[in-house]
Amino acid sequence: MAFASKTELVGLQKKLGTDEAIAKKFKVTRQAVHQLRTKHGIPSLLVKNPERNDKIVSMYKAGKTGTEIAEKIGLSMGQVYRVIAQGTGKKSDKRKKTAKKKK
Repeated sequence: MAFASKTELVGLQKKLGTDEAIAKKFKVTRQAVHQLRTKHGIPSLLVKNPERNDKIVSMYKAGKTGTEIAEKIGLSMGQVYRVIAQGTGKKSDKRKKTAKKKK
């Protein structure tokens, strides 16, 4: 069952962005959208992630804050900091470390 033609799927991808969003619109699974996109030879929008990630890291190195980058790129701050950590080799774990208690 094809819920959208190749042309419609390309348009939906541009409008909605993700396979998950398209799936919700048609009440099908994300995997069904992925399979149809693969069948039609439509690449995922995720192929642009390395380019986006490089931009995030360069913005961070230029002095932008995580909040500024998140707002400009359209990601959550958590995702921005994960990308920065991967791109700079810094740990992104912000959890407070506690000393172990001796018995």
